Amino acid sequence: MIKKAVLPVAGFGTRFLPASKAIPKEMLPIIDKPLLQYAVEEAINIGVDEIIFITSPEKHSIKKHFDKNTIFESRLKTIGKTEMIKKLNPEVFNGIKFHYINQKVQNGLGHAILQAQEAIGDDSFAVLLPDDLFFSEQSCLDQLLISYQETNASVIAVNKVNKEDIHKYGVIKPGEIKNKAIQIEDIVEKPTYKNAPSDIAVCGRYVLKPSIFKFLNSTKFDKSGEIQLTDAIKALLEEEDVYARIYDGEKYDCGSKKGFVHATIALALKDESISKDIQKIIKEII
Repeated sequence: MIKKAVLPVAGFGTRFLPASKAIPKEMLPIIDKPLLQYAVEEAINIGVDEIIFITSPEKHSIKKHFDKNTIFESRLKTIGKTEMIKKLNPEVFNGIKFHYINQKVQNGLGHAILQAQEAIGDDSFAVLLPDDLFFSEQSCLDQLLISYQETNASVIAVNKVNKEDIHKYGVIKPGEIKNKAIQIEDIVEKPTYKNAPSDIAVCGRYVLKPSIFKFLNSTKFDKSGEIQLTDAIKALLEEEDVYARIYDGEKYDCGSKKGFVHATIALALKDESISKDIQKIIKEII
């Protein structure tokens, strides 16, 4: 059972300026829920009860959002809007421990995860990148958990990408397939299309064994001055098996404006309370 999850949220969100000047990118809403909350709920729904945010000091709104707001709740009761309390303080958060660790300098995903080493200890854990929003009958993390339980090894989510996008991702060299778990023979961070070992790229969900910290601690900074999780996984492969699982479902890259708008439209069309109106609006615009 995976009981702890790490969510790196310390980035500046420059692609969403000026909106991200005062509001963390992760707190921008997809319909009526912050992007970050989708990832948190995905983790909780597989049994995680400790959420570890790797954040920065200026992102006060993240903690404020996940803290229970008893004053607002009292006001809702006073004006007779008790049905809104479940949205204000979702029951799914009851009993969940939220931790906030400041990453003073943003030195890459690997560096961000390293900040959680003490909090993770000797436990296996999940990593969720909130920019990637997943929708499927069985969540992305739940799919990874199945392969983790079958292999007793670290498992990362992957999907196939177009050749023009390969340079944006870590890319695996696939090996033997056990059920839906693909043994990783090699992994390369942001290769050119010509040098890529496949068209199967890492996406933002991981289930990792604590042994990854040994390699994160010894991974050197790359040319951009960052510690890459991909490089640590590459080193981990020298000592133990690591698997990938192709995610079965819809995925939206909400770290880009295009992906953010795509996700918003897609979710709006899934929302029965507004889907018909949204369809009309789209037809009017087109």
